[in-house]
Amino acid sequence: MASDAKFFTKGKIQEFRKELEEAESKDKKFAKRKTVLKKIVANITMGNDMSPLFPDVIRCMSIQVLEIKKMVYLYLVSYGRVKPDQIQHAVVHFLTDCNDRNPLIRALAIRTMSYIPLPIVINALTEPLRHCLRDSDPYVRKTAAICVAKLYMHDPRVVDKQGFIENLRTLLADNNPTVVANAVAALTEISERSETVSLKLNLSVASKLISALGECSEWGQIYILDSLLSFVPQTSADAEMLAERISIRLQHANSAVVLTTIKILLYLMNYIDNGRLKDLLCKKMGPPLVTLLSSGPEVQYVALRNILLIIQRRPAVLKNDVKVFFCKYNDPIYVKLAKLEIMYRLAREENCKAVLAELEEYASEVDVDFVRKAVRTIGRLAIKLSAAADLCITALLSLLETKIAYVVQEVVVVVRDIFRRYPMMYENVIPTLCEHLDDLTEPEAKAAMIWVVGHYAERIDNAVDLLEDLSDNFKEETTEVQLSLLTAVVKLFIQRPDDAKELVSKILKWATEEVDNPDLRDRGFMYWRLLSTDAGAARDVVLSEKPPISTETDRMDRGALDQLLLHTATLGSIYHKNPETFIRTARGKALTDSPALNPASRAVLVSVVEPAKGPVVMPDFPEPRPADLMDTADQEAKSGSSDAVNGSDLKAAPTPAPASNAETNAPSSSAATEFDPYAGLDSVFRGGYVTDAPAPMKAQGEDGDLLFF
Repeated sequence: MASDAKFFTKGKIQEFRKELEEAESKDKKFAKRKTVLKKIVANITMGNDMSPLFPDVIRCMSIQVLEIKKMVYLYLVSYGRVKPDQIQHAVVHFLTDCNDRNPLIRALAIRTMSYIPLPIVINALTEPLRHCLRDSDPYVRKTAAICVAKLYMHDPRVVDKQGFIENLRTLLADNNPTVVANAVAALTEISERSETVSLKLNLSVASKLISALGECSEWGQIYILDSLLSFVPQTSADAEMLAERISIRLQHANSAVVLTTIKILLYLMNYIDNGRLKDLLCKKMGPPLVTLLSSGPEVQYVALRNILLIIQRRPAVLKNDVKVFFCKYNDPIYVKLAKLEIMYRLAREENCKAVLAELEEYASEVDVDFVRKAVRTIGRLAIKLSAAADLCITALLSLLETKIAYVVQEVVVVVRDIFRRYPMMYENVIPTLCEHLDDLTEPEAKAAMIWVVGHYAERIDNAVDLLEDLSDNFKEETTEVQLSLLTAVVKLFIQRPDDAKELVSKILKWATEEVDNPDLRDRGFMYWRLLSTDAGAARDVVLSEKPPISTETDRMDRGALDQLLLHTATLGSIYHKNPETFIRTARGKALTDSPALNPASRAVLVSVVEPAKGPVVMPDFPEPRPADLMDTADQEAKSGSSDAVNGSDLKAAPTPAPASNAETNAPSSSAATEFDPYAGLDSVFRGGYVTDAPAPMKAQGEDGDLLFF
């Protein structure tokens, strides 16, 4: 409030103490004490130390005025834990307020006590908290539910000993939706931190929680929806029923509610057999996601990062909406780059012309990073869609004509990849590329052009001259360029031995004697031995037919994708990483096996190793079916998962097994042909060379930490 701005001036402790003392005798309506307390709270907000006023503020606790109570309790939250020798004077007033007729004061008292993790306060809190959990007023009950979770953070043994978990279970059956939502939130936080408590829901409980969604606040809806990940459908009908009931939440105005609803729908679709219903759910999820793109850039970016995961698993959600992701001139660069990736994912033969035309427009922008990304996307589009390859090549050649340095260099890189995808198809482009050889200054572009020259050495008349010019500064080039030059020169020598004998001798000598990089030196040794041992083997190895590259590597592993989708609308979905990779205390989460789980999802099911859990948090509602109950350690062991529902917990995908090392037997010298064009290479080297066998390196992980609640 504007009228309160006058209180935000630094004051002196002595002045505040004097004003409080004077107000005790001349302040019948407590107006002066309100003013002084406002000044004190304002100074706390500004970071000034007001702890010396602790005894003076405690004396105001006996005033039964709600506004004063709030300010006094705010002061105690700030300084209660640093005054353990004086806090006992406040405990008496706490206990009195816990029995006050005003429910706001009762709730305020237990909430403040739960913020002060001192033994004397915790011991005094247990009995009032028990009564407040059964209070007649729902505001007090919902506050008490959250206080249980806070108390668990400070002293889990007290919560277990006093049976507060059972009280929270009872609150799940409360008639007030807000109380139910807070009970779910508390149980979620406790199960995430506990080694002995796990949240599991049966069909009866899940149905009741969904019924409470309509009357809950936005945060309450998010907690309840998140808790549904603890329900494991045993039949397809169970999953279908829940999916249909929560799909109405897709119309909510809050983006977090929408994304959380989508997360639960994607989760339940793994247990639904009805293909028609899954298609219908995909159609329902599309419009809400598109609507999120009309929000601010920050919300847009969160939505885009989640959409990128969703369309990899369920492409039908937005398959006809690629134009929605066309960039606007005023989009921030991070939004533009995210949209580019989604445009590429959604590109099909039906819409490739529109996408390509848009990408060509982006390639003429002024933002260098955005232009580079657009050119790369054109190349990826050519590799992904063979029907669009000709159009993409034409677009790239037109970009070469701009003669903009960074555009030309990106074009060279992507054309190299297109050659690898479509061998022997676009050789007519090579002369145009060679015309821009002098414009290449970046290592990646140089390496790409060198690869093209070496690979097509037989078809480029002046290939020897080109490689000689490129090798003039061999020793000063980056390792990437040096490796490309070495391989290209060897390819040239194999195809045109008479023309390139002198060049290959020079490059091999530099690579093995005058460089320090072990990768380059070892490759030089390998080529030298191969060339000097067996000409036929050298040709077979160096010029062997390579498999065409594809876009399969762009796709995320299905099992890891299913895990990340359980983490939709959280930080993990923005990083596209499992939370335990950046949160030290994060727990794993994965799909749980059940009779209803789709065979395709079961085939990539990832087991999550969790600590042994104790009793399952399960309210006793009538008529649960045996298949719905997940309350035994045996069932947890079968499922391989014990999920504590929280948006930031998600188990990492398993580390893939290391690829086997292919062993190549060197051919004997007797296998050499009668005419050996490589026989003279022995004179290039002085003496023999011995290389060490490479040893595998052990990966080391890093721990992160995140404190919340």
